[in-house]
Amino acid sequence: MMGSRTTRYVDLTDLLTTKRCFKLVCGAGNEDADEVEKLVAVYAKAGANYFDLSAKENIVLAAKSGLERVIPKDRQGRYFLNVSVGIAGDPHMRKARIKTELCSLCGACEKVCLEKAIQRKKDIYCIIHERCIGCGTCEKICPVKAISFINIEKDLKEVLPPLIKLGIHSIELHAVTDDEESAYAKWGLIQDCFDGVLSLCLDRSHLGDKMLVARIKRFIANRKDYTTIVQADGAPMTGCDDRYNTTLQALGTADIVQKAKLPIWLLVSGGTNSKTTELTKLFEIDIHGVAMGSYARKIIKKYLERNDLLQNRAMFNMAYRVAKQLVAKSLKYLG
Repeated sequence: MMGSRTTRYVDLTDLLTTKRCFKLVCGAGNEDADEVEKLVAVYAKAGANYFDLSAKENIVLAAKSGLERVIPKDRQGRYFLNVSVGIAGDPHMRKARIKTELCSLCGACEKVCLEKAIQRKKDIYCIIHERCIGCGTCEKICPVKAISFINIEKDLKEVLPPLIKLGIHSIELHAVTDDEESAYAKWGLIQDCFDGVLSLCLDRSHLGDKMLVARIKRFIANRKDYTTIVQADGAPMTGCDDRYNTTLQALGTADIVQKAKLPIWLLVSGGTNSKTTELTKLFEIDIHGVAMGSYARKIIKKYLERNDLLQNRAMFNMAYRVAKQLVAKSLKYLG
């Protein structure tokens, strides 16, 4: 499976084989179509080639529109779209809510929300559900414990077929849970309706090292070799700074999976930043790509907030240069 390096990808597995995969995570809970279009346009232009999206038709269409804005039609086949689904309890599949009767109107939650998903309207703070990604930062900062979460579950039999028709290239199951049987059942549903590459996102928050490997082995037991991506999540949605320490959990999870020597593609995520692939190279952790969300979005956030970003060439180019520096550095240490 391990061919020579090339930039002429035939399909997603070729991209992974050449270890040139930079996956931009728009956010499994990010249902803001305008932002997704901007993110995909900026990062596709900057060299990202794989995009992780919320499992909604308008979001997939927004991503396609972002690609079409910056990539010639004859080259769009080198770019790949993934949709993420999950089960109750996974942090990627929840939305915040504010108990107004407890809220002290201090505004701390609004200040720390990087997604701008919390806004004050008159005398209450409200959650903009389309923007909330369930990261939990607001809950941690709230001094009166007024913030909790609701789980968002989707009927995969209804959700996935229209997305598959739109031409997605992979489906990812976020299976961070104690309820392995529910996760395994959803994994089976996904396989029943999609015969392409599947991705399994796991971290160690619910599993010890041995149980992490055991779960992966169970999920891939009936799949062909190298048709499954394992996205080794360190600390989900924590890559908001560019310190070496921030990315250590991601490396630790990836190292455990690598040492199991499984016939899978390995991506590293969760706390990833510009230091991540440098460290995987240093510590001899053999990955096929990097998935980056919080940090990648944060560094161009001020540009994403502009309504005219896709029309203002000067502003777009500024965002592109910032994103390109991150993508180029990340890809430098792969392979």
